[in-house]
Amino acid sequence: TEHFIYLPAVTLEQLGDHAAMQEWMVKYEARLRLVEKSGLVYKASLREDRERNVWLPEVELISHGHSTFITFNRDFFGSNDYKTVVTLGAQLSTLLDEGAYIQRGERKKAVTEFKEALDWLMAESTKRHTIQRYKGLGEMNPDQLWETTMDPSVRRMLKVTIEDAVGADQIFNTLMGDAVEPRREFIESNALAVSNLDF
Repeated sequence: TEHFIYLPAVTLEQLGDHAAMQEWMVKYEARLRLVEKSGLVYKASLREDRERNVWLPEVELISHGHSTFITFNRDFFGSNDYKTVVTLGAQLSTLLDEGAYIQRGERKKAVTEFKEALDWLMAESTKRHTIQRYKGLGEMNPDQLWETTMDPSVRRMLKVTIEDAVGADQIFNTLMGDAVEPRREFIESNALAVSNLDF
């Protein structure tokens, strides 16, 4: 759905206009082709929903011979999430003028859209760095642990206070305890309320 940032907004009324949706699909397919790579192919088409009299974009994702179909339905195009993406796209489209470029030190690159600038800057900034992730401190080598956590000249100590110790203990046991069912129930009942998920 990140491609929707760079595409014209689709209104609910447009979903009923086959010609308008076909024109939009040409632009969408062009965006998808930009991210195809070895073993990964996208095929986009319009699917008619006769019950609602609309044309819905459908994408077939073919990864190493296995197909997965995604249909963007009317509810998606009417959702707050889609409106947020479209609003972001409108804001980003005004950031770059003709001849825009990004520069870091002596290195410079011409860009036509915000994603190009961001991707280039991220690649430039990580050239001399290696990003590693650990599940816990015990997975680090001693020098890594010193550099990231233990060195008193750069570490920060934070004091955490718990106002509701009983409630905190209950939630900890629910999420980290041995019983699977309470954890599953918690996740199912709270999944849609998540706003900042690190994945």
